[in-house]
Amino acid sequence: MVSNVLTRSEVAALVDHTLLKPEAAEAAAAAAYQEGLDLGVYAVCLSPSMLPLRVAIDAQEVHAAGGRWAPRTCVVAGFPSGKHHTLIKAAEARMAVEEGAHEVDMVIDVGLALAGELDRVFADVLTVREAIGADPVLKVIVESAALLEFGDADLLTEVCKRSVKGGATFVKTSTGFHPSGGASADAVRIMRAAVGPDVGVKASGGIRTAEAAQEMIDAGANRLGLSGSRAVLAGFPE
Repeated sequence: MVSNVLTRSEVAALVDHTLLKPEAAEAAAAAAYQEGLDLGVYAVCLSPSMLPLRVAIDAQEVHAAGGRWAPRTCVVAGFPSGKHHTLIKAAEARMAVEEGAHEVDMVIDVGLALAGELDRVFADVLTVREAIGADPVLKVIVESAALLEFGDADLLTEVCKRSVKGGATFVKTSTGFHPSGGASADAVRIMRAAVGPDVGVKASGGIRTAEAAQEMIDAGANRLGLSGSRAVLAGFPE
C-alpha cells in the first residue's frame, strides 16, 4: 500500500477510468461506466462508437456513492495512430460531443511532430477545438515516449506548448498503444514544466500500480488514465 497523504477517494477524483479495447462491446461500456460510478472516478473514457451511452444511473445511487455527480464521459479522437485527416478528427470529436461526451482526448500526428512540422500539429489541435467549441475539455495525446525516443525533451516541450496554443485543456502522455511505451515520470515532469500550473497534465499508459500512480502525481500529473482503476485505487488508504 502506498503511504502518502492522498486518500483513495482523492486519487479516484483524478482518474479517467478507461475502456478502449477494440473487442469491447456496448454492454462493456455500460459496465465500465457503472464501475467508474462505484469507484468515484472523475470520468469514464470510451471509444466514440460507444456513444450515446445507454446506461441508467439512479440519482439515489449517485448520492449514496458519496454525493458526487456521476462520472463525466470522455471519448478519444484520431485514436490510436493520430494519422487521421484533421477534418476527420474534428468531425469525430464534434459528433461525440453532440452525443453526450464532456471531454475529448485527441491524438496528434506524431510523424508531423518528429518532422518538425509543429505549425501543422498546432493546426490539428486548433481545428478540433473549433469543432467542439470552448466548453468541452480537450486533452491532446502527444505520445511522449515516442517523442522522447525519436526526438528529445525540447521537442516534447514544444509540442505541448503548441497544443496549449491550439486550445488544449490538458496535454496527455500516451494512447497506451504505441510500442515506444506509455507514461513516465520524466515525461510528466517535462510536460508540466512546458505548460505551467494552469493547464492539466494527464498521465496515461501502463500505470498499473498505486506506486506508479503516485509517482505520476508527484511528477505533476493531475489526471490519470487507468484501465485497471480498481486495482490501482486499492493501493491507496481509505
